[in-house]
Amino acid sequence: MAKHDLDPNYLDPNYEPVVNHSENTPFHQVLSARMQRRTVMKGSVGAALASVMGLGLAGCGSDSDSDNDGGTTGGNTSTTELGFKAVPTSTANQVVVPEGYSSEAFLPWGTPITGSYPAYKPDGTNTGEEQEQQMGMHHDGVHFFPIDLKAGGNSSSEGLLVMNHEYINQGALHANGATYINGMRPADEVRKEIAAHGVSVVHIKRDNNGKWDIVFGSPFNRRVTGNTEMDIRGPVRGYDKLVTKYSPDATETRGTLNNCAMGPTPWGTYLAAEENWHGYFANSDATQPREQTRHGVGDSSRYDWELADSGADQYVRFDVTPTGASAADDYRNEANTYGFMVEIDPFTPESKPQKRTALGRFGHEGVIFAPVKEGEPVVCYSGDDSRFEYIYKFVSSKPYYAATAGGYLLDEGTLYVARFNDDGSGDWLALDLNDADFAAKVAAAQGEMVGNVQFDGFENQADVLLNTRLAADIAGATPMDRPEWGAVDPNSGQVYFTLTNNSRRTEEQVNAANPNANNRTGHIIRWSEDGNDHTATSFDWDIFVFAGEQGTETVVDDQVIVSLTDDNIFNSPDGLWFDYNGRLWIQTDGSDAAPYQNNMMLAANPETREIKRFFVGPVGCEVTGVVSTPDVKTMFVNIQHPEANWPDANDPRPRDATVIVTRNDGGVIGA
Repeated sequence: MAKHDLDPNYLDPNYEPVVNHSENTPFHQVLSARMQRRTVMKGSVGAALASVMGLGLAGCGSDSDSDNDGGTTGGNTSTTELGFKAVPTSTANQVVVPEGYSSEAFLPWGTPITGSYPAYKPDGTNTGEEQEQQMGMHHDGVHFFPIDLKAGGNSSSEGLLVMNHEYINQGALHANGATYINGMRPADEVRKEIAAHGVSVVHIKRDNNGKWDIVFGSPFNRRVTGNTEMDIRGPVRGYDKLVTKYSPDATETRGTLNNCAMGPTPWGTYLAAEENWHGYFANSDATQPREQTRHGVGDSSRYDWELADSGADQYVRFDVTPTGASAADDYRNEANTYGFMVEIDPFTPESKPQKRTALGRFGHEGVIFAPVKEGEPVVCYSGDDSRFEYIYKFVSSKPYYAATAGGYLLDEGTLYVARFNDDGSGDWLALDLNDADFAAKVAAAQGEMVGNVQFDGFENQADVLLNTRLAADIAGATPMDRPEWGAVDPNSGQVYFTLTNNSRRTEEQVNAANPNANNRTGHIIRWSEDGNDHTATSFDWDIFVFAGEQGTETVVDDQVIVSLTDDNIFNSPDGLWFDYNGRLWIQTDGSDAAPYQNNMMLAANPETREIKRFFVGPVGCEVTGVVSTPDVKTMFVNIQHPEANWPDANDPRPRDATVIVTRNDGGVIGA
């Protein structure tokens, strides 16, 4: 029986079994200890919400620039001001943008972009081969690469739009939904589903009238799917726990799946994040290795791809039950080749994607790079999007030089995990067997139960990275409330992360600073690295804003800094992006019930904490993925899993799509 037959939530991309059973100090307890004298009771339901500032956090905005509703009080000439009129919440099956702005849908699922450019068929009868040449499903993280980037240019009229396709809607994808014949899946249906995952690279250009379109026939147009050949790079390459029938030397694998957020690298490539990959594999064995149990691999898979009736190797691999004499005879280790950041070079279409294992293996939501400095290490951050999981940082061993920089910089370095201390400080804990503190913790944990795992040590550093979550448990990291997208302020250097929600918080965890059991609204955390050095091993943190309904307050030193109103209520912050001028864009993936209604995107001034609602999506969607052209005059926003027949009311199938947003006067978005 398929797992989704047992649990109706299993097809939900937010289905994440709680698999962190460690006893590390939860974040809500840390915040409570820090905030016990600064808590206030606000909100129509009496929610006690608080935030912390004024504790030496370098670069934070002064509260003198804000009034009680988060508005600017005058005298602020910052380029991060919000110059538009906030839009109201909406229940309409359409995109809503501010007065003076326009929007149009672009590149919906099924749009032909490469190969023979097969047309989209509204009746769902496109084949698997055709889907491999069309836009994938469930658009997510997105980035615009100027076409002249490699020559040092910053074109805002032509470039490569690269985006993830997180998961699928089987009912819309096929003519009659997913089918089974004698308990097996038709192989071409499975091929089509795998092809609808992955990444799309689309060469686009704006004409003289301002209209964007695909550059048909461009060699850059490309689909990377769940079956594309990929190399394994970094410390885990060649490790025997990645040996499979397909790659006996553990150097290759096929496909990337459940790609949520992403990260553009400083050298002009694209990193796709493998998030809830665990649901694609099935292991019916009586016992499972820790590499699977700590992630939630079950005895059946989300889409039953392993049941394809052709019995082809490319489908059988999703059954990770040991069946052969050794790992080289079956696919028991196939799941170990997932859970990484995947580097794709959009300017070299013939190149193989690279799985960068030094960045760790977990439920990557995305990756965000700190500003690079010539001759210094590369630094990037990533969240593990699951309840009670962690935030990570990678610092390269080799220095960055613009003339020679490339993905090799991500193959050697130190992976750290964050611990948030109750005094507002924080520490980056090295997950490295050569680090004395970590090695001592590993030795002390030997033979003990770590959560639900009987810990028997790590064979080597490759084993640490393959079991990143377990290593973070042992290190003593702080479990967070679903850390998702990150963003680095280009002006201050501060790092921001969304903590989307945590519906598993119990009544026993309620405290003055986090009073809501079954917390469904979330908040945004930020920190400054010590000395504004992103390679530092310590930092100072605070809460930027709490999400919630009207009257929800974020408090700084007993003063209300943000009080949410009709113009900016939101819940479950997810997507996060700083534009090139320093405005912070916040996207939501939460409840579409009153008072929030359809999911949305808001803009924030990081200096004043003024927040305004800028964009509301159609019914049932998630608003996810945002980027602009370098001149910030064209914005691309992705709409995922709309419920009704959007964007075309005459199409019987809902289609994920990118929305192009422009100002009618041709000005800067948000200004």
